[in-house]
Amino acid sequence: MKYQIFNKRKVFRFKRFTRKTYAVFNSMHKAVSTGVIAICMLTFTHVSSQAQTQAHEIQSSLSEKDLDHELEEVMVTASKAELTLNQTAKIFRVITREEVERQAVQSIQDLLKNVVGVDVRQRGSQGVLAGISMRGGTFEQTAILLNGVNLTNPQTAHYNLDFPVNLSDIERIEIIQGPTSLLYGAGAFSGGVNIVTKKDSDTGVSLNVEGGMHALRGANVRGSLKTASANHSLSAGYSAADGYMNNSDFKLFNALWQSNFRTDVSQLNVLFGLNDKAYGANTFYSAAYPNQFDDTRSIFAAIKGEAGTTLKFIPQLYWNRHYDTFHLFRPGTLNIPDSYTAPNDHRTDVFGFNLNLQYKWTGGITNFGGELRNEGILSSNLGRDSIYNQGNYKLTDNRSNISYFFEHTCLYRSFTLSIGLLANYNTAFKEDCGLYPHVNAAYRLTDYFKISASWSKATRIPTFTDLYYKGATHEGNSDVQPEKSEALEVGVDYKHSFVSAYVNAYYMKGHNLIDWVKRNPDDKWQSRNFTGLNKKGFEAGCSFRLKELIAILSSTRLDLGYMYLYQDKDAGNWISNYVLDHLRHKFTAGLSHPIYKKWSADWRFRWQQREGSYTQYENNVATGKEIAYPAFSLLDVKLNWRQNRLQVHLTANNLLNVTYYDLGNLPQPGFWLMGGVSYNIQ
Repeated sequence: MKYQIFNKRKVFRFKRFTRKTYAVFNSMHKAVSTGVIAICMLTFTHVSSQAQTQAHEIQSSLSEKDLDHELEEVMVTASKAELTLNQTAKIFRVITREEVERQAVQSIQDLLKNVVGVDVRQRGSQGVLAGISMRGGTFEQTAILLNGVNLTNPQTAHYNLDFPVNLSDIERIEIIQGPTSLLYGAGAFSGGVNIVTKKDSDTGVSLNVEGGMHALRGANVRGSLKTASANHSLSAGYSAADGYMNNSDFKLFNALWQSNFRTDVSQLNVLFGLNDKAYGANTFYSAAYPNQFDDTRSIFAAIKGEAGTTLKFIPQLYWNRHYDTFHLFRPGTLNIPDSYTAPNDHRTDVFGFNLNLQYKWTGGITNFGGELRNEGILSSNLGRDSIYNQGNYKLTDNRSNISYFFEHTCLYRSFTLSIGLLANYNTAFKEDCGLYPHVNAAYRLTDYFKISASWSKATRIPTFTDLYYKGATHEGNSDVQPEKSEALEVGVDYKHSFVSAYVNAYYMKGHNLIDWVKRNPDDKWQSRNFTGLNKKGFEAGCSFRLKELIAILSSTRLDLGYMYLYQDKDAGNWISNYVLDHLRHKFTAGLSHPIYKKWSADWRFRWQQREGSYTQYENNVATGKEIAYPAFSLLDVKLNWRQNRLQVHLTANNLLNVTYYDLGNLPQPGFWLMGGVSYNIQ
């Protein structure tokens, strides 16, 4: 069987024409037809007037076939074999670098809030702390990756987003919903998010400073250096604020170094980063304690190689260390009870090595390999074994996860078929060695329509907090077992010069689900396994390039999305902290348009309605009343002015000053105005 690509088109890696005046148009069209919710385009005012004229001329000369071809050049990791967006069989969404620059966001969490299929429950503002979930899952059930490295924190998923990436470092964010253990690891129970960083193709420096309400201040600097055989970049970012309510202040710092060395047939990527946070955690984990405080630090390093052509060797080595000191009572708090003696101290270490062997032949692309991942913790109150002479660390635990995978992807004419299997074993759950298959298929009916279907299974190992935590409000359970999921999904994608759209529906069931529950409002939260959970839902989205109808609308773009989820779960008389508090409805809308000359605007609207309830607190005391989560609507806007290398922006989040809750008793920020200036030196 002859190995072919859709419609017999050649496939090659996307070349970023960053030195051309028409760079933004190539970048724009690579994303036009992805069906990503909340994609829209800036006006052409970031280049000079002469460059604008040239860009318009070049743009008008591009045929629709050329634009489709550019889209097919975008390589993504929706399978072990790197494929183009058109070739992927798994339903897959992307947030592009252009979206990051346009939207009224200050963190990765903010970006994900505007994706219709993602549930972001924030505990603090500006990227302080948030949980990411998909399709009714908990924040523990979503894997978070950086350049393909699983950063899921074994202590608790509260810290999954403690990684050293600034918004200026992001090339794209890849989002896969549904069980994806074979691709993203054992933790991808209900989906995964992969943050892909830039590999700069030019030497340059970018500077950004910003400020705003609540004494918000921040700065970011990023430099890149290109040589004949390597690219290097270094970025550092700092932000701080006094907070929007009592004990909600924060200080954040990120630093990231990347180097990419390459030859004709091989490359080596090196990455090292630091993330440091300190923040007031008012009612973050319990409304009974408004003076909580958290101080965290994360160190991350990874080396990834790639060699070969027909047979590729892709090894990767990584290490992630995370420190956490949690104060139930912030230092300096008056009248601290005598029963409180010291904060909780934790240190986790994750070491991993994986190897992916990829063979391209006439029958398709075959990938096989494995991963060894070791997770360890030193803690003042989490662990199984006692230790001595380790300072505040009194307990420890350690476990290793060993997995092997096989996947074959067949591409023939307009058809893609991917079949794979993951065998997973964890030393802490020796009787739970499992097999997790997936089957993904897609067929292009025409140049505009693609249908796809997938079936997959996944698992998640309990965190150390699920197993061992003991505190004033929560208590772990050392008997909890890994949870399982299985899902079937079908979808349709349509793309055209004027409109792109998608619809996908799914059925998902879970077994042995882990949740934090309690019988009565005054009880402690306890981690427990539930028997099962069935989910049914669908998601739809469309994007309109309005200039295809009315030429004077220039780069005006409208994006709409909606999701619905129904869960069938017998919780008995338990009060659920996470699993039952899922999004039932979510609607998103985005509008990007020019205003006048060098001015443009980007608007983001979302409405959502959450199932479940929370126990009401008054003056830090539970009233015994269960309050249903109310629906709410939010509107954000960002105004941009560009002149060559200079950009000025003004951002208003929660423009209508809506009072809303992602988690019970923890109000989110109201109207927040901020602005900034950026300058690029090439």
